[in-house]
Amino acid sequence: MTHSEPRSVASSAESLGALPEWDLTHLYAGMDSPAFAADMAKAQAECSAFAARWRGKLAEAAQGADAAERLTEAVRSYEAIEDLLGRLMSYAGLVYSGDTTDPARGKFYGDTQEKLTTMSSELLFFTLELNRIDDAAIDAASGKSPLAHYRPWIEDVRKEKPFQLDDEIERLFLEKSVTGRSAWNRLFDETISSLSFSIGEDELAIEPTLNLLQDVDEEKRKQAADALAATFRRHLRTFTLITNTLAKDKDISDRWRGFQDIADSRHLSNRIEREVVDALVSAVQAAYPRLSHRYYKLKAKWFGKDALNHWDRNAPLPKVDQRMISWSEAKTTVLDAYASFSPRMADIARRFFDENWIDAPTRPGKAPGAFAHPTTPSAHPYVLLNYLGKPRDVMTLAHELGHGVHQVLAAPNGALMAATPLTLAETASVFGEMLTFRRILAATSDLKARKALLAGKVEDMINTVVRQIAFYSFERRVHAARKDGELTTEQICDAWLAVQTESLGPAIRIGAGYETFWTYIPHFIHSPFYVYAYAFGDCLVNSLYGVYQKADPKFVDHYFALLSAGGSKPYGELLKPFGLDARDPGFWQIGLGMIENMIAELEAME
Repeated sequence: MTHSEPRSVASSAESLGALPEWDLTHLYAGMDSPAFAADMAKAQAECSAFAARWRGKLAEAAQGADAAERLTEAVRSYEAIEDLLGRLMSYAGLVYSGDTTDPARGKFYGDTQEKLTTMSSELLFFTLELNRIDDAAIDAASGKSPLAHYRPWIEDVRKEKPFQLDDEIERLFLEKSVTGRSAWNRLFDETISSLSFSIGEDELAIEPTLNLLQDVDEEKRKQAADALAATFRRHLRTFTLITNTLAKDKDISDRWRGFQDIADSRHLSNRIEREVVDALVSAVQAAYPRLSHRYYKLKAKWFGKDALNHWDRNAPLPKVDQRMISWSEAKTTVLDAYASFSPRMADIARRFFDENWIDAPTRPGKAPGAFAHPTTPSAHPYVLLNYLGKPRDVMTLAHELGHGVHQVLAAPNGALMAATPLTLAETASVFGEMLTFRRILAATSDLKARKALLAGKVEDMINTVVRQIAFYSFERRVHAARKDGELTTEQICDAWLAVQTESLGPAIRIGAGYETFWTYIPHFIHSPFYVYAYAFGDCLVNSLYGVYQKADPKFVDHYFALLSAGGSKPYGELLKPFGLDARDPGFWQIGLGMIENMIAELEAME
């Protein structure tokens, strides 16, 4: 069965204008590139040489007056190798995401991943031995130049110390990941990308089908929802097996490492306290009636109904003109919004367009959704979109460019400290969305159009805050239940319906088929418990934007300092200049209050 575009999508393609495709030759000329093969050989040689030079010798290197210099030599060499490995794996991953159904790309991606995992196993000793160095010795050495530059990274590595295993066990975990978690991740990706959804006479891929849930025609929305459910049902056995396997895999890893709670490993990697996340979750769940329940009741009233069917949840407002937004207009809208905040931000974002760092068209086999991939500090980020010209697609562009700007600014920290923990990873993306929304709203005087914009933003925020916390609750239920044995498809579907019913409220009528919609969420597979970062980011950005609106003259400087820090500083320290403290129980109410205020504004328009 082959994918095709629905007539409505095909006829509107011209109105989108020319959509850019990324230029991966910035990394390598092709899968058979001599430069790629040479770098692969270089990486293998450098991994072996590094192991020969440093394995079993770090404890000795940490002693004496020149400990800082010797350890710095080791860390710098390790960082250079990590950058090279990152370039190789990034290229393979980006090529694969362009068409996950292409066997040649799949083999290239799988072979690259396997080779790099083997190489990485030779480096595994480094952080393990670093953590076995006496606390006093490593503290003394990292307090001196030049090792002081890497002190934040060393401190982060040492936070993993209580959960690390013997060297050989760690090596086994790493090498088995190719045939374990990574293999199941790949199976999920290839399964999702190959699915077909029947809409009338058309056979669509997942992105165009999901896009129809935002169509102005209710019958098309229902057809899309039914098509999604029908296809998901046919593959429930596969998705259930993937979910059970990965949940058990995580349970085994957590048990061996000594994590107490099912989400503690994620909290550790995010460098955030469990109590802070629990406070966020409790605050959002308590706000369900004031946010999602309240808004969907209002939206149902706009549609002249007591309750909306689940396929109408993201429907455009009735009697509001829906127009296709060209790529050119989307680009101008986002760049102008960024420039209104800071010309520097717009200049960085413009490079993504000018230098072909964006892949925007939908294509059969292309990875669904959107992402900004940082690649490695010696290169530059790339953005993947599936642009279909809807207002939400413009916001997705603003979101992913926010990530991209963040990644560009953080890159000078180097391969070891450029990556931002999830506590702040969504800050720039959500802030970019907010800037874009506010600029469009300020330029809109028509009452109906303003109402549609506000409603769209409220829905986006509900999807980012309420929906993601519901996702987190679903994951907790699944992973907790998996400890007692394998879950049936019905059990997983029941857990999904329970959290969706609770979060969406009585104004959304959940019909047959919706119980399968957990199957296509990639975060459950690739990044267990990642989803709360979206809610964290949205609430944080609402608070940040409140500070920005007070016209603090130092705000822009503080904001760029936050983004430029990458992973070199803890989130609490980076928020201090803004007068914000996520540990304050009242902190989350600031962000949630902004959503409430927007809903109240919509109610006042009645």
